Amino acid sequence: MKQGIHPTFYTDARVVCACGNTWTTGSTRKEIRVEICSKCHPFFSGEAQRIVDIEGQVDRFMKKLQARQSYIEEQRARAEARVSPLRPIADLELGSRATAALERAGITQVGQFLERLSQGEEAVLAIEGFGRKSLIDIKRKLRALGYTLPESGQVAAE
Repeated sequence: MKQGIHPTFYTDARVVCACGNTWTTGSTRKEIRVEICSKCHPFFSGEAQRIVDIEGQVDRFMKKLQARQSYIEEQRARAEARVSPLRPIADLELGSRATAALERAGITQVGQFLERLSQGEEAVLAIEGFGRKSLIDIKRKLRALGYTLPESGQVAAE
């Protein structure tokens, strides 16, 4: 080993952390100052969970969970509104003649039409301006939307 080219090695070098923790180690410097050590570092002190919460991972998960819950509630509300008896007849997009005939008869909601249909097809066909084709169309659209149609009140007169 060459003489005079190597730095002085201190076996009792003192390390001081910003948190106040001190210890001795070997170094070429007599005193070393550090900002973080194993006593105050979150990974070693067990506060790593707190850091995760600070980063917002738990908050992001809760937001996703809330978004999923609101989506499910929205889907349920849509399904209920889809077969609601309060749904306007105009939403069924029947022809303008059939819609106008039902409105003149005082039937503006699907529930009112279903009540009339429960009395029999003849009760619906008795509405002026509402024919068999309109009846077939409205039944098809109501079934497609998920409504359960009442059994026809017709009895075979034989």
